[in-house]
Amino acid sequence: QGYYRRTPDYFPTKNRQRVGCFPVPMVYATFLIDLRKEETLQLAFYPPHPNYTWAFDDIIVFAYSCQEAGEVDGVLGGEGAWRGCAAHLSHLAGAEVHVCNQHRFGYINVPVKAHQTLEDDHANFVHLTLEAMVDGPPMQRSRHISLLPRPLTKMGFDEIFLINLVRRPDRRQRMLASLQELEIVPRVVDAVDGSTLNSSDIKVLGVDLLPGYYDPFSGRTLTKGEVGCFLSHYNIWKEIVSRGLERSVVFEDDVRFEAAFPARLQRLMEDLEQAQQDWDLIYLGRKQVNDEDEAPVKGVRNLVVAGYSYWTLAYAISHHGAQKLLATKPLSKMLPVDEYLPIMYDKHPNEDYKRHFSPRDLLVFSAH
Repeated sequence: QGYYRRTPDYFPTKNRQRVGCFPVPMVYATFLIDLRKEETLQLAFYPPHPNYTWAFDDIIVFAYSCQEAGEVDGVLGGEGAWRGCAAHLSHLAGAEVHVCNQHRFGYINVPVKAHQTLEDDHANFVHLTLEAMVDGPPMQRSRHISLLPRPLTKMGFDEIFLINLVRRPDRRQRMLASLQELEIVPRVVDAVDGSTLNSSDIKVLGVDLLPGYYDPFSGRTLTKGEVGCFLSHYNIWKEIVSRGLERSVVFEDDVRFEAAFPARLQRLMEDLEQAQQDWDLIYLGRKQVNDEDEAPVKGVRNLVVAGYSYWTLAYAISHHGAQKLLATKPLSKMLPVDEYLPIMYDKHPNEDYKRHFSPRDLLVFSAH
């Protein structure tokens, strides 16, 4: 089980649900050391203390050094910036080692491994800045640093759509800043706000609910928010067809990006082209329901045949795929968009829902 065992206080402290300054067995990654104290002269990662007899691990060695010398405080920063664990050295609980999480003190880049390059280090740094935006506003560059403007691209796609509710400017700001960091230029699409729709609006739009649809968890019918979400995606599918766009990407405004997202997506599309693999839609962000149903695609790295999935956080879609999604006239038998997609690639478990839509031949995969 390794060297460490987490205490029940680990996650509440790490996630700042438990806020304060707490004694801990050890701290990791970020240290605040009071060098005014003479005892700090004895702190060392190497060589280990003469009385140290456990496994040669830098964190444990340093924790023991602190226990013998005096005290050190750990500053809890952003995600991945600190790990504090209880270990088999539980008798260190009386040592003057603390973790303080009253404030977000910052973020630490993930160190690259020996085989990685400067480009990998840059990708890690970009990912760190994106994750920081989830917690707060974008980091501001020092006024003493000037950088040349970077060209923004569509990553080889015809269009990058970003769906955002006008009444959520916070999400729009975060997504635009995130895409700027990723050097991606989006077309912002104002989402249909379901909360503003009345029965007359819904009738004019030709919207009718799928007979017998109920949410599998709550038992409720379709909400206005789900109607607005479906219409937002539907309008993009119509634009793709009317403009003759061959390949597009759709982002919702609450997506979070994996490290090196643009490079990974471009590599995936290159592999698809080289393998001559046809596709209509590729999930780039979703909730996987059952991975046992998802076979890898031969000749294409990190791609699986999509099984039943929830959410439509991000996906690539072809012109042909958009045509298929429009062809079944889904507004007249609407259900949530993330239920509609699995129906269209014939992976939805509800046979009653599926019989309303034909053909169900959408070619759907998922990045993995």
